[in-house]
Order: sequence, then structure tokens, then C-alpha cells
Amino acid sequence: MAKSSARSSTGAADAGAGDEEPRDKRFMRSALAILGETGRTDFTVLEVVERSKTSLRSFYQHFSTKDELLLALIDRIMSESTLRWREETDGLDAVAALSHLIDKVSTPLSHLIDKVSTPASSTTQDSINRGLTFYNDHLAESLPREYARVLSPMHGLIKDIIKRGIAEGVFDPDLDVAPTATLIMQSSMGATRLRVLGAELNGVPLEQRHIKDFCLRTLRK
Repeated sequence: MAKSSARSSTGAADAGAGDEEPRDKRFMRSALAILGETGRTDFTVLEVVERSKTSLRSFYQHFSTKDELLLALIDRIMSESTLRWREETDGLDAVAALSHLIDKVSTPLSHLIDKVSTPASSTTQDSINRGLTFYNDHLAESLPREYARVLSPMHGLIKDIIKRGIAEGVFDPDLDVAPTATLIMQSSMGATRLRVLGAELNGVPLEQRHIKDFCLRTLRK
């Protein structure tokens, strides 16, 4: 973490009302703003720095690369989302819990945008979701261990739901729980890509109900 005394000669750009906000959050806010405007993740570190009115030195005191910045952003989104989803599904039977979770996983930013950025329109949220969804594959290749750590809370929640379904007698007791949870997680997270591919391959987009039906049929006895 950066020390308050560690400022570059251009550190005056960091001063002002925004100084009350932690710098890492300012960088995440700026990245979200760019994603919301473009739906793309090919922006540069310099663009983030200029948008956040800080310095390159300040950025590199928090993140080594843009990948680390976006990984931190996804980490925050997924950790807060998973806590919320666990609370929402705790009182449900396994089928209802998994259905609810699949509905939520494809749009994890909808209730968290205002915690990292200013309240966003549905169009902006769609752009951010789309950009981060397609960046997931890159992070899985560039930072596989770190990316797996970010996804582990959601993976754990899905495993718990599957085990609940087995205990309730509605899911196949012979399921290999961990790999099955991984497949369900990836199918749900890839909803944006699947919608596009479904439209091209089938003439109609794949929707959440198709993903839920596929996953539940896989799990049932």
C-alpha cells in the first residue's frame, strides 16, 4: 500500500476532495467508468490514471499491471456478491437456490455498481458486465491462481447447494461435486457469450432459463 508521503512531483494531481477516497477505489472507479462508456477492456493504465486524476507512480504503488487492477475489481464484485447470494439462498431448497443463483450470476454488478462507482444506467451496467465477462478468459490465462482464488467463494456456494440437493434426495448422489460445481459456475458466468452464440447458432439467443434447465437436468437423479 502507498504511504501518504510517497508522492511524485506530479502528485498535486492527486490532491483535492477526491483525496478522501482510497486510491485503489479511485482506480477501480475510473476503470468502471471507462468500461461503462466503451464496454471494452483494452484501455491503458495511463487512461485510468488520467481519469482518476492521480499519477502513474500512485497507480503502481497499488497495482503492478492493468490485469491486477481488473482482478481486484472482479474480486470485490464477486466476494460481495457471493456473500449476498449465500444469504438469499440459505432458506431455499436446492433447486430454488440454484435457480436463484444462476439468475444472479449473469448480472453480478447490478447491485454493486454504486459501491464502486456512481449509480449507472442499465446500458452502462450491460457494457461493464460484457467487458468483464470477456476479460475473464484473459485473467484465467494470465493470473490463473489469483483468478481461481477470486472465484473460490462462488464455487464453494455452488458446492454447498449441490450437497444440499443430494441430502434432500433431488440431486444424483453419485455426482462428483467439485468438478460439477465448476462446470455450473462457468456455464452461468458465460451467459453473455452464450446469448450471443445462441442467437448465431440457433436463431434465438440462449436465455437464463435454458442455462438453468441444462444445469438442473445434469444434477437431478
